[in-house]
This record gives sequence, C-alpha cells and structure tokens, in this order.
Amino acid sequence: MGNCSGQPLFHDYTGLILNTGDHGKVSSPEVPLLPPSNIGLLQQGLPPRIKVVVLGDAGVGKSCLALRFSRGTFDPCSRATVGASFLTKSVTLPDGRSTKLEVWDTAGQERYHSLAPLYYRGAQGAVIVYDITSPTSFERAKFWVEELRRGGIDSAVLVLVGNKKDLWEGREVSEEAGQEYADRNRMIFVECSAKTSDNVTEVFESLARAWAGGLPVSSSAINE
Repeated sequence: MGNCSGQPLFHDYTGLILNTGDHGKVSSPEVPLLPPSNIGLLQQGLPPRIKVVVLGDAGVGKSCLALRFSRGTFDPCSRATVGASFLTKSVTLPDGRSTKLEVWDTAGQERYHSLAPLYYRGAQGAVIVYDITSPTSFERAKFWVEELRRGGIDSAVLVLVGNKKDLWEGREVSEEAGQEYADRNRMIFVECSAKTSDNVTEVFESLARAWAGGLPVSSSAINE
C-alpha cells in the first residue's frame, strides 16, 4: 500500500464499509469500457468475483485509498506496505445479482516491484494511482499501465486515479492531462481524495459497472 504521510505500519483490510463522495472528476472513455476480448461477457452479467489490483508509486496514497474504501476512515500515519494487502467487498445490481471485488493493494517501493506480477496476474481490473501534486508519480502511473500490458493483462478494465484532490492548491498534474491519457489508453478516469472521501467509492464502482455493461451497481454497507 502507498504511504499517505508517514512511517511504517502494516495493515490488512478485510471488512469494508464504503462512503460515497459527491465531488471530483469521473469520466469514462466513449469506447467500450471492457476490452474487446471481453465484450461478450456483458450478456452474462457480472462474474461472481472480480480480481482488482491497485498499483502506483510509493507515497501516492494507495493505503489511504484502501483504508477509506474499506473502513470509511483516513489514517494520516499510514505507513509503507510490505508485499500486498488483500480486501474484499461485494457490489450489487438493481436486480439483486452481486459480485465480490477482491482487491490487492500492492507495495509501491521500488524493491517490491518484482513482486507485482504475482498480484496482477489474472486480474480483471486494475486501479493505477498517482498524486496530482507529483508529476513523477503520474509518469510512474504510465509505467504501470505499460507494465500491465507487457504482463499480458489485456482483458482487464483499467481505472486511472488522480489522488489527493484536496491538495488542489499544490496541483502539478492537470485534470486535462489525466483525462487525455486515460482517453488515449481506453481507461476510466477518476480524481478523488482519500482524505475527504470524495469519489473513493466511485473508483471501484466504476470498474464494476464496466463489467456490468454500464448497469448501476451499489456497494454493500456490511462488513465481510
């Protein structure tokens, strides 16, 4: 998991409560959200499980994103992750059908990059996170997109996430830059703030909606 502010502390998130933010940028490319190889799955509805990997440079707030997603809280002392942390959360269609998101939150430090393929192998979705105040982290996000493609993750739905939207005064990566890159690479684009909770839920629900063929989905408010 990524570092939000601080020193080493290891989390394993298993029970999730989602908070929906009302602000921030969310958009989807005009092309189909599912890769061409998976368009046929739309007729089958949501698969029973969706494996999602969270990738990004150290310090972009992956841990805080996971903590906000899982427990509805923000930990300013969240510390670097060793390896990865695993969490699950169910999302439901209006007709009652549901799927379980299995989220792997990976370490961002350089020394753990060789382990990343262990977690993204077989992923059906990927959340690639950068910090809107850090152009370097944006470039690293592009690296992870290419890494996924080199790893043969062609069938995954990709979500590009600009985190730390609350630090808008220090923004160094424009919303337009993130949007343009996402559009060009057929990705969903979301700007959010793990600190304030704005759009955190949307990051994951937008991915599930892609697998549901654009149907609305909702997150369970029950710990699993």
